[in-house]
Amino acid sequence: MRTLEITSLQNSKIKQLVRLKERRERERSQLFLIEGYRELSRAITANAQIESLFFCPELFLGENENSLIQTIANKNSSIFILPKSLFEKVSYRDRPDGLIAIAHQKHLNLDDIKLSKNPFLVVAEAIEKPGNLGTILRTCDGVGADGLILCDRCTDLHNPNTVRASVGTLFTVPVYEATSIDTIAFLKKQRISVVATTPDAASCYTETDLSGPIALILGTEQLGLSEQWIESADKRISIPMKGVADSLNVAVATALTLYEALRQRGS
Repeated sequence: MRTLEITSLQNSKIKQLVRLKERRERERSQLFLIEGYRELSRAITANAQIESLFFCPELFLGENENSLIQTIANKNSSIFILPKSLFEKVSYRDRPDGLIAIAHQKHLNLDDIKLSKNPFLVVAEAIEKPGNLGTILRTCDGVGADGLILCDRCTDLHNPNTVRASVGTLFTVPVYEATSIDTIAFLKKQRISVVATTPDAASCYTETDLSGPIALILGTEQLGLSEQWIESADKRISIPMKGVADSLNVAVATALTLYEALRQRGS
């Protein structure tokens, strides 16, 4: 394995790595950052294309890092070793574990969706916070959803905090990007029931049939679902709220409703 050492912040590869923390650079280059052993392991299992890997042995937390590095090197990726002080400067984590990579983005659309016999989809409209999006991905993975459709997205799917919050499930859950109009048309064509989550719904999520082909629709943290989704819904569900708040964090609400759907589906 051929490894190059970098010791300066002025190195061109280090400058590229730092620039990729910004959304504009990610969109321009169609590259993004993956940091952490678990995240990189899942990315490799999903055949993510790694351009470059940077590592620091002093920060490793376990004994399997070298095997992962060798696997990435075998895919003809560039491998760089950094001193601890430099790695800590380029890392976006409070406690880095010595692994960070630059990878190529992958984009899917509605034509790429592969449905199961009993479709189980999640649709997120204009989710604003990368941490929430990553947590939603983690829940989608947990319940075995067919995929997540991002509609009219606000948050960058490849934001480092999305990757981190997903704990690598960004690479295990298919994520499709589309407009709300196209997604509504797709769901209707496929005869998938549109289930809108909204605090104003009269039906409790535990008392609504979620066992058939469904797409659970989630709205923005601040404004909720748009009118086009509310009007297109076959079912509208809510979560009981007994306090002063009228709704839960979108990632928490997603977990509750998805696991209720999983329970009803007998899985």
